[in-house]
Amino acid sequence: MIVELDVSELAVGMYVVEITQPINKFQLAEQGWITKQQVIDGFKRKGIEKLKVDTSKQRVQPSEPAPLRRADREKSSPGLFKQRLTRARQLFDESKVIQRRLFDDAQNGAPLSLEPVRQVTDQSIEAIFDNPDALACVINIRHKDQYLLEHSVAVSVLMTIFASYLKIDREIVRELAIGAFLHDVGKIMIPPAILDKPGRLTAEEFEVMKTHANHSIRIIGDTANISPLSLEVARLHHEKLNGKGYPYGVGTEAISRYGRMIAICDIFDALTANRCYKAGYPQVKAFSILRALGENNELDAELVDHFIKCMGVYPVGSLVQLESNRLAIVESHNLQDPIRPNVKPFYCLNPNHFEISANIDLAAMRDDIIVKNVRADDFDLNMDEIIEFLSYQG
Repeated sequence: MIVELDVSELAVGMYVVEITQPINKFQLAEQGWITKQQVIDGFKRKGIEKLKVDTSKQRVQPSEPAPLRRADREKSSPGLFKQRLTRARQLFDESKVIQRRLFDDAQNGAPLSLEPVRQVTDQSIEAIFDNPDALACVINIRHKDQYLLEHSVAVSVLMTIFASYLKIDREIVRELAIGAFLHDVGKIMIPPAILDKPGRLTAEEFEVMKTHANHSIRIIGDTANISPLSLEVARLHHEKLNGKGYPYGVGTEAISRYGRMIAICDIFDALTANRCYKAGYPQVKAFSILRALGENNELDAELVDHFIKCMGVYPVGSLVQLESNRLAIVESHNLQDPIRPNVKPFYCLNPNHFEISANIDLAAMRDDIIVKNVRADDFDLNMDEIIEFLSYQG
C-alpha cells in the first residue's frame, strides 16, 4: 500500500517512493529504504514535509522497543497504539493457529494439548493486566470467513478484559481464559451444512446445533490437566438465568458468576462479528441487545452493566464517524468523559481517501464530536487495510 506520511512519521526501514511536499521543489535520486536516522534528519533539514511510502516493502528492524511501564505508558506518544496493534495481530494470529490444531484434534478424536493454550492465553493476560486496552482492538481484526476460528479467541480476550476490570484474581483469570478459548471446540462436530447455513436454522437444525455444547463439554472434560473452572465456563456459556438455556436448562442458582460472564462475552462477540452471510452489529447496538436480554432475565443485568462500563461507550478499537466528516479509530477511553474518547482519524469522507491526521483527545478539543459508531463495511473498507495503514504511522 502506498501512503503519504509526514516527515515526522518516517522510521528506519521504510521504503520511500516520492517527495510530495513542498510540491515540485525536491526529487528523490532514487526510490529506496531508509537505512539510518540521519537520512530522516536530512529530509527535515531540507524542509521536506511529506513523502510517499510503500508499506509493503518495509523492512522490520531487529530491535523492538522495551515495554513501557504503566506510569510511562499514560504519558507516551501515539506510537504506542501502533505497538499495540502490531502485538494484537501477532497474538491473534498465533491463537488462530492453535485453535485450528484444537479443532483438527477434536475432529480426529485425538486428545487436546493444553500447553499451547496456556502459553498463548498467558501472553494475552500479561498484556491486558498491564494495560486493559492492549488487546481490545483485536476484536475488530476479523475475517468474515473465519468466524469459527476467531470467535473463541475473541471470547477468551473479552473474558480476560472483563475479569481484569472486575479485579478477579489473576490465577482464576488464567482458568477462565482457557475455558473461554476452548468453549466452542465441539462445533467442529456439527455438520457444515448446519454450522455454515446462511440464514435462520429450522427447529430441527437448531436442535442439532445445540449439541455442540455437549460435544465441547465431553472433549474438554477428557483433556488432561483441565481445571474444573475452565470446564465450568465452557459448560455454562449457553445457559440462561430463566432456565431456558442449554444443554442443561439450569436456572439462576446453578449458574456461577463466571458462567454469567462468559454468556455475556459470547453473545457480544456473536452480535458484533461479521460472518459470510450477515454483517455484525455496531457495538452500541450490541450493548442495547445485551441490556434487553438482562431485562428479560436471560443474562445477569448487573454484570451486563459492568461489561458495558468495562468496554466503554465507544470500545477501544471500534470505528466512529466524526462530525468533521472523518472516520477514526478509538485509541483509549476518557474515564471522566466516556462519550469523548481519544481517537485517531484515518479516513476522509467526500471525497473518500485515507489521510494522515494527528491524534485527537475529544475531551480537550470541543470542536469535533462523535456522530455514531460505524463498521468498515459501511464504507467499502476492511479492517485489514485500516490496521495496515495505522500500523505504518508513528
